[in-house]
Amino acid sequence: MSILADHPLAFGAATVGNLYRELSDEQALATLEAVWDAGIRHFDTAPHYGIGLSERRLGSFLRSKPRDEFVLSTKVGRVLEPLDEVDGDDMAHDFAVPRTHERRYDATVAGVRRSLDESLERLGLDRVDIVYLHDPDAFPEGERAALEAGLPAVAALRDEGLATAVGIGSKSLSALEASAESGLVDVLMVSSRITLLDTSAAERVLPACERHGVEAIAVSIFNSGMLAKPRPASDARYDYGSADAALVERAHRIADACEAHGVDLPTAAIAFPLRLPAVAARAVSASSAAQVEQTAARASTPVPDALWRDLEDAGLIDLRSGAERP
Repeated sequence: MSILADHPLAFGAATVGNLYRELSDEQALATLEAVWDAGIRHFDTAPHYGIGLSERRLGSFLRSKPRDEFVLSTKVGRVLEPLDEVDGDDMAHDFAVPRTHERRYDATVAGVRRSLDESLERLGLDRVDIVYLHDPDAFPEGERAALEAGLPAVAALRDEGLATAVGIGSKSLSALEASAESGLVDVLMVSSRITLLDTSAAERVLPACERHGVEAIAVSIFNSGMLAKPRPASDARYDYGSADAALVERAHRIADACEAHGVDLPTAAIAFPLRLPAVAARAVSASSAAQVEQTAARASTPVPDALWRDLEDAGLIDLRSGAERP
């Protein structure tokens, strides 16, 4: 049974956890109201986002909505340990919140259970639909050890009825492929590897998903903002770092093709992931109601098939091999 097919556009709620900049409670609520008004009913959050702030704000909003009308996911793997006193801010992790807790990696059964219990308490809800093991590639003990402990732990949550589906969220192709092959997961959250600039997940991860009946959701589809505007800036960021000149030039060539077909670069970036096999949804984000409205409009804009053919003919995307183009 597909959990994503009826909700192909998700809202990533890191922004309402004060990602990069502070939002007031009123601004966060207005953003979430705009998401709901746009017809989006699929929400993703995590304890990591604003040290629980995203979960608290999102839960407060969703508690006013009929529970059977939305799909909600959160993540496990980082347990929040309270500090004795506030230790500055959390901008080292890109969140504009007071540093009231520290994150401790824990993929054990006990750690995963504790993480989900605490998430449900912050959300004020009795269940979530999807639980992801968050960034196993970042665990100090290594990716393989995190998967060996964490995959059975999240699978147990599903088997006991504490979640409808489970998976991992990662940008690591090796972690994603191993998880798809494990037989333990239902969904993969693929970060930055199913985009107009990087289709590397299509080479081995998505075929593994097809073989094992695993769905994928593409996140970070704008590649750290590179594809979020009709024309990328010369100092654009890419994959959490600075973009080199060749990559910016390639993005401009893709933008040229988009404009020739009457759409802009962000519109194509939102549409593109659903062209790939096993990809059932993609996630977008916003930090204001106006951004939500603009993104929702782009998501509903038809993109002509001829654009994809032109991009392939120009060597700018490769849907056959999934290789990242130079």
